[in-house]
Amino acid sequence: MKDFEALFAEYSCDIDDEIVKKEVEKIINKHYAENDNVEVYKKCLNLIDLTTLNGDDTTEKVKTMVEKVNNFSKNYSNIPNVAAICVYPALVETVKENLTQKLGIAAVSAGFPASQTFIEVKIAETALSVQAGASEIDVVISVGKFLEKNYDEVFDELQEIKAACGESHLKVILETGALKTAENIKKASVLAMEAGADFIKTSTGKITVSATLEATYVMCKAIKEWYEKTGEKVGYKPAGGISTTEEAVKHYTIVKQILGNDWLNNNSFRFGASRLANNLLSSILGKEEKYF
Repeated sequence: MKDFEALFAEYSCDIDDEIVKKEVEKIINKHYAENDNVEVYKKCLNLIDLTTLNGDDTTEKVKTMVEKVNNFSKNYSNIPNVAAICVYPALVETVKENLTQKLGIAAVSAGFPASQTFIEVKIAETALSVQAGASEIDVVISVGKFLEKNYDEVFDELQEIKAACGESHLKVILETGALKTAENIKKASVLAMEAGADFIKTSTGKITVSATLEATYVMCKAIKEWYEKTGEKVGYKPAGGISTTEEAVKHYTIVKQILGNDWLNNNSFRFGASRLANNLLSSILGKEEKYF
């Protein structure tokens, strides 16, 4: 049994929410303006996991989305494409069969979005998603077990899921809106990285509170400490509720100030979004654009 209290103490998880809020305000007030420009908008577009996670998703809908991604460079030759396409497991094969660009294929797996199923099901769904062609697997921690402080079981589940990913990257969703406090978010970040997460991600977008600037601050601080202690570079993905250019630039600003330029690429930083792409495109072009 791992000593999680010792692990959390090592990463200074006793954090005050009000201090976090003030630090976020300080960063945004001081640095937002320098990032509010077309070049950053282009970078943000290139960080997007273009996502559709609706119960009424169809093969044709996903094919249409993939086709738009395939043709993006023909229509916007001076703007970088999105980073990946994110879908439910049953639609991974559709993406793989139709995608002609060198993009990631992400699948939400392991009982997304509630993660309230058997570990055997989580492992099977993860493995099947990889087999279908997913190069990235997005999974949610067992939030209920985490809140009960059943850290060992949460950790063991993530390690088993990581093993089922094979060569595919594991992106662990903390569902920060349900964790509520900065302390819980920091602990969950450290636990996920200890279990082998390649990325840590804020939210599913399926509950009321999704990605906040405060969660981005806490998670990036955790990633920075992890890197300094282990030398392992873990990626970051804010997702859920980020739809405007202003919101994206604010998250970008915090990532830049805490983690630095080495994280400002789609190998280490992603946005999970569906509406954001068109809004960024509109900001880049200076006119309303509804391509995606």
